[in-house]
Amino acid sequence: MNLIATEWHQLKTHELAGQIFPDEDDLAIAVKQGIEARAQKGGYETHCFKFNSA
Repeated sequence: MNLIATEWHQLKTHELAGQIFPDEDDLAIAVKQGIEARAQKGGYETHCFKFNSA
């Protein structure tokens, strides 16, 4: 497993497991919060990028 796949697996297992999301926005918010929580625990910085979808 590559490093990104490993982090995604850990995020799903430890931050998102057992939760039900009524829509994609709630899932996106939970993923963002999970990434921030893992970064804080690991002592590293995260950055959010917004891409133009138009």
